[in-house]
Amino acid sequence: MDSGRADGAAPAPAQAREEGADASAEYRTAELARAAGITVRTLRFYRERRLLPPPRREGRIAWYNEHHLNRLRTISALLARGHTLGGIADLIDAFEKGRDAGGAAELLGLESALVSPWSEETPVRLTPEDLAAHFPGEVTSENLAAALDLGYVAVDGDEVVHVSRRLLDASTALVGEGIPLASVLEAGRVVREHADAVADLFTHLVRAHLFAEDRELSPDGLRRLSDVMDRLRPLAKQVVDVELALAMDRRVRAELESWSRPEEGAREEPEEGAEEEPDAGSAD
Repeated sequence: MDSGRADGAAPAPAQAREEGADASAEYRTAELARAAGITVRTLRFYRERRLLPPPRREGRIAWYNEHHLNRLRTISALLARGHTLGGIADLIDAFEKGRDAGGAAELLGLESALVSPWSEETPVRLTPEDLAAHFPGEVTSENLAAALDLGYVAVDGDEVVHVSRRLLDASTALVGEGIPLASVLEAGRVVREHADAVADLFTHLVRAHLFAEDRELSPDGLRRLSDVMDRLRPLAKQVVDVELALAMDRRVRAELESWSRPEEGAREEPEEGAEEEPDAGSAD
């Protein structure tokens, strides 16, 4: 729970205060940080740098909305593209004050449409005891390091935050079937590589065939890209789901066939003391 002013700054302009007026979902500080996949400390740092508009306050409780969440996702995306926090702050300032509207809008004006995640995953907060209960005897320093490297988990104070409820449930079930957690994590790493390749393929198709002539995206171009990506989301997921199902069908059939037939070239060994029968064409 926060206390005092959000960032010690003067009251924000009305435009910033009204930015999330129509948003239905609201978050407390810890809830917003969890939804954005960052720590509370990072959230407060962004707020101190004025990268976020002030929250709505009820007494000592700060309430954030979907616009704050989208802003945090935009910041993460821009950092991943190589922008500095200072540069991001300048872009946000230009966007909110109307300076260089075209350039700022390109990165921030459609933030909710382009930065909204495809995954729709729900992070899970776990105590060390919770984590041990999910993976009995498997929570080793090596497995924790592998999970951290994959980005499956992050440490926030005394708790561990898992990036996805569904991934956590799947990993728990696989370990419950008897597959070591280290092997599950290694499989996750390989799946990540293939998923990145598939994502690269779809984004290349869009850029090469729909935006080949666009050196820079204007606000109109960005809106068109947003529309294309909205249509692409279900199509990409559908193609991957169908192809994975077909691939699993092929692989399972191949595995069953390999188990049901003897290896080629294998011959039964004669019993001890028994003579082998001569070949049909051999002479006595």
